Amino acid sequence: MRTVFLGTSDFAAAILGRLANSPHRPQLVVTRPDRPRGRGRKLASPPVAEAARALDLELLQPENVNDESARDRIAAAQPDAIVICAFGALIREPLLSDHEMLNVHPSLLPRWRGAAPVERALMAGDEQTGVAIMRPTAGLDSGPVFLAGVEPIAPGDTYGTLASRLRTLAADLLIRTLDTRPEPVEQPDEGVTYAHKIGPDDRTLDPQAPAAVNDRVVRALTPHIGARAELADGALLGVLRAAVRDPTAAGPLHADDGRLFLGGLELLEVQPAGARPMDAAAYLRGHRF
Repeated sequence: MRTVFLGTSDFAAAILGRLANSPHRPQLVVTRPDRPRGRGRKLASPPVAEAARALDLELLQPENVNDESARDRIAAAQPDAIVICAFGALIREPLLSDHEMLNVHPSLLPRWRGAAPVERALMAGDEQTGVAIMRPTAGLDSGPVFLAGVEPIAPGDTYGTLASRLRTLAADLLIRTLDTRPEPVEQPDEGVTYAHKIGPDDRTLDPQAPAAVNDRVVRALTPHIGARAELADGALLGVLRAAVRDPTAAGPLHADDGRLFLGGLELLEVQPAGARPMDAAAYLRGHRF
């Protein structure tokens, strides 16, 4: 089947790799433009652009995928289906209706529609999540579902470990959908939740929350976004690894016998602003509490 692939993130790049090695190798890959990144603000390509070049796939990086010129390039590829995965921009009419579209969404829809489904599932303490291959519509992830698969969430899962398994599941389901073309089924009206984009407040650990809640935030944002704790002077300390010592205990950031705690959560690896990651004991040797 002739396909065009729209995606941007690391997650999408992994799906593109599997798709490119299937009978449905994309005729065209569409991703976001290069943007300044990092402390040096140097121009960098999205992960999908880098993957497309490595796979020797034709690449398009329009400012707006809905513009006429971008739509014309997509149409010229004559796709039987357009695959969308973590593209990061809305697909609007007429593009939305010009082609058959399949969206790879890493949740069990209708739970966790929206931008950050993997993070929100971990933050909420869900016992399972999954992947849905669905038909995008004008509503936010509200279209009918072709295939879905379940992935259990292990107690120690981080975004990194969970997303790795979800990438494998997503690629399998996508290729099965393209191979078999099942009839999509409308999502139920019950159980709808929204996975809003992760903002600054979501990243900051709450000293009034139980340790188990803060632990889920750390794991949900590791290793890609990063949680942080607020110091007494208002500065923010990155938190890379933590362990629950008392799941119900809340409380301020404090040191105890050379160890660093936020309530009942022990911070094991931290990163001060502008510095390298370090274990908490090393951090405490240079800082007073």
